[in-house]
Amino acid sequence: MRIKKTLSLLALALLCPIYCSYAQDKLTWNECARIAVFNNPELVSAYEQIKQAVSDKDISASSMMPQIDSDASVKRHKTEGRPASDTYSYGISASQLVFDGFKTASELSGALKDLQAARYNYAVVSSDVRLNLRSCFVGLIRAQELISITKDIAQRRKQNFELVKLRYEGGREHKGALLTAEADMAQADFEQSQAERSVILVQRELAKELGAEGNICIEAVGQLCLDRDYAAKPDIDILAEDTPFIKELISRKEAARYNLNSKESDFFPKVYVNGALSRTGDKWLPKKDEWSAGASVSLPLFEGGQRLAEVSKARSRLEQAGADERSGRYGVLVTLERSWKDLQDAISNVSVQEKFLQAAEERAKITRSQYSTGLASFNDWIIIEDNLVKAQKTYLNTRADMLIAEAYWIQATGGMLEYDKK
Repeated sequence: MRIKKTLSLLALALLCPIYCSYAQDKLTWNECARIAVFNNPELVSAYEQIKQAVSDKDISASSMMPQIDSDASVKRHKTEGRPASDTYSYGISASQLVFDGFKTASELSGALKDLQAARYNYAVVSSDVRLNLRSCFVGLIRAQELISITKDIAQRRKQNFELVKLRYEGGREHKGALLTAEADMAQADFEQSQAERSVILVQRELAKELGAEGNICIEAVGQLCLDRDYAAKPDIDILAEDTPFIKELISRKEAARYNLNSKESDFFPKVYVNGALSRTGDKWLPKKDEWSAGASVSLPLFEGGQRLAEVSKARSRLEQAGADERSGRYGVLVTLERSWKDLQDAISNVSVQEKFLQAAEERAKITRSQYSTGLASFNDWIIIEDNLVKAQKTYLNTRADMLIAEAYWIQATGGMLEYDKK
């Protein structure tokens, strides 16, 4: 139901293109997801595959319907010694398949399974797009916050340099300490500039996933924290069976089974009933009625082993599809288990790094006061300052990694772009 609703919205968007609000500066996650549904080229490609599968199903179904033709002709005959004569005719003919060993029915069932697989494939693509989009969105928030952090670090390094310089000029600090403080200040300025350049790159990556053209200046609006509780572990085996990837593999295996039935049906005769109604004459409009009706049976007797080879090929494809399904199920189970572990590790690591940051901030506050009064050496103070800088960056990266781990978990469960609307 969820896939059908999404496809309906996408169809409406393709009929009435809406290049809506991605040109604005600030975007929330839900706004990004909504834009990507309509504009991401991979999703559009997957949707076109569904349309092709629908056409293939209609083509298969058409063989079960009556086939009606019409024709009209005019001919001129000339025999030596006689005047030329004209013959006019027009009419219609029809034929209806009565029996073909259930070949057409198997092809139609196979086409329906292919259509089902195409819809599940769309869900898989949407899930992959969500992962990439979410990673870029989180990356942009991280880059934006990193600018603020590096700016504070640069300001702090500058204050440190001024303090060391003051002590050096007063003869209470050596030149090595002064040069080290100056180098730290230069390093902080460089990292601030580096963070500002990184934002532009991440903006470009996010615009790509949104399907936006040109240089889009986007500001991600959000927090690096979880909106859901992941304390209880779900049943991995049940989740695996409900993923669109597994359902797609099952549908493709069923399609392969119907394809084998279709090829085996070629050994049965084909029976048609047919009829024709026409008029002929030497003038237009002809008025001489003619009609015919009958039945026909056809059965190839020898075609060089083609049918046997096609059956063998179809059976092999069925075996391949079955192996792909088993392999896919094993892979999904491992991916789910790994994604859950990584998510739990990431959540726990955030708590740990938060404690390290709190400790580093307190130690830096105390040591700075001690250094300014001469109770702490420069070497002790600068090590603690470096630890604070490292803790600030690590805490930021850890929170971002936690959200990316969540994105991988949602992708493993088959969560589509509409996942956050549930």
